[in-house]
Amino acid sequence: MSRKRQRLGPETLELKRRRDRGNAEADPLRGEAGSARAAVTELVRLFPRGLFEDALPPIALRSQVYSLVPDRTAADRQLVLKACDGRSYAGAVQKFLASVLPACGDLSFQQDQMTQTFGFRDTEITQLVNAGVLTVRDAGSWWLAVPGAGRFIKYFVKGRQAVLGMIRKAKYRELLLSELLGRRAPAAVRLGLAYHVHDLIGAQLVDCVSTTSGTLLRLPEM
Repeated sequence: MSRKRQRLGPETLELKRRRDRGNAEADPLRGEAGSARAAVTELVRLFPRGLFEDALPPIALRSQVYSLVPDRTAADRQLVLKACDGRSYAGAVQKFLASVLPACGDLSFQQDQMTQTFGFRDTEITQLVNAGVLTVRDAGSWWLAVPGAGRFIKYFVKGRQAVLGMIRKAKYRELLLSELLGRRAPAAVRLGLAYHVHDLIGAQLVDCVSTTSGTLLRLPEM
């Protein structure tokens, strides 16, 4: 039975090792150097909008952009410039998406958690409220306010763990990218294998190793 391979990069998800032709060609997993906007466009296409009945706008995480853009400093600069286009709260929103969303599956947040665990200042929390990301629950606590975001976080956290589990169960805790993407996704992977693989690579939860058979995803040594 043939399996339709999911897209993972701007042109292809093959990730076969490029032969040395003098000047090294760009890794097909990554976009052109500094093309953070193109990376976001690609990731938005991977987002399963139908899963949320179009009630949630497409979400592309900073870690996923890193999987496509080799220069993280350039990626950060472009993302901040794009996000801060006339919006005073954009920096706080980006920080929330980059640090809180991947690490926490909660729908409510406490003052100590936001300030001590995630390093938000009071002014940044106020900006998140003004941006409609958080809504006040009571003194010193907030609800996640984005419609559909609760489901997204649930799917994201469970899906990340499920894909990591697929690699963890493989021999030597490593798996060819092409093999991983060719497998049937577990039920917990609601957002798609490609969506999660971008996150795992960009968040450095897996190591990418070039081999003659293609790119190998390997869990880092504990």
